[in-house]
Amino acid sequence: MTDGQPTRRSFLRASALTALGAGVLRPDMLQSGQDVPQIYSPIPLKPSALAMTGISERTMREHFKLYTGYVSKANEILGALQGVDYSKANQTFSELRELKVEFSFALGGVKNHEIYFDILGGKGGQPTGPLLTQIQKDFGSYEKWEKDFTSSGLAARGWVWLAYDQDRKMLFNFLGDSQNTFPVWNAAPIAALDTYEHAYYLDYATDRKSYIGAFMQNLDWPTVESRFARAAKS
Repeated sequence: MTDGQPTRRSFLRASALTALGAGVLRPDMLQSGQDVPQIYSPIPLKPSALAMTGISERTMREHFKLYTGYVSKANEILGALQGVDYSKANQTFSELRELKVEFSFALGGVKNHEIYFDILGGKGGQPTGPLLTQIQKDFGSYEKWEKDFTSSGLAARGWVWLAYDQDRKMLFNFLGDSQNTFPVWNAAPIAALDTYEHAYYLDYATDRKSYIGAFMQNLDWPTVESRFARAAKS
C-alpha cells in the first residue's frame, strides 16, 4: 500500500528531524511560536461516510488518518519554506525545488481526499437536474459516463476526477497517477475516486473492480450536483 513516492516521502520524514539543525526553521521562529504556519486544517469526516455499504468504517478511519498526514505535511513544508536559502535554487537539485515539488504532492493529497470524503456517504443511483443533463450532453447517456468513469478507475494508478472544464463548458473524466500529476487548468473537479490500494485493500484486497462498484453505490449525488453548480456558475 504505497503512494508511489518512496523517495520523496523519505525526504519529508528526514526533513522534520533535520530542519532546525540545517537552519530551515530558525530558532527565532520556534521561540515566537510560528515554526509551522497552520494554513490547512483537516475537514471533519461526516457520519454517513462511516456507515456505508461495501466500504467499511475501519477503511474510512484509516484512510482519514492518511489524509490528515497530508495536511500536516503541507503545513510543515510551508514552515520549511519560510527559511529556505533562495541563493541555492537549482533545477537539478536544491532545497527550494524539493520543497516546492513535495508541497504540490502534499497539497494534492489534501485536496483530492477532501473531494473524495465530501462526495461519499450517499445512496448512489443517478444524478438529477442540470448535472444529469450535462452528463447526457457530454457523454451521450448516464450509462456511457459511468462506463467511462469506472473503466478509468481501473486504468488510473492513483485518482479519477469527474471535472467540469470551465473553458470548454463540458465534463470529462480525468485520471492521475499520483497526488500531483495531470492537473488540468480551469477544470473544476466535482467528484474524485481514489484508486490507491489504501482506499480498498482492507475490504477487497486486490479486487479494485468490486471497490469501484461499492464507491458508486455510496456516491452522494446531491453533493456532486452542488459542486457542479458552483463550478458551472464560476
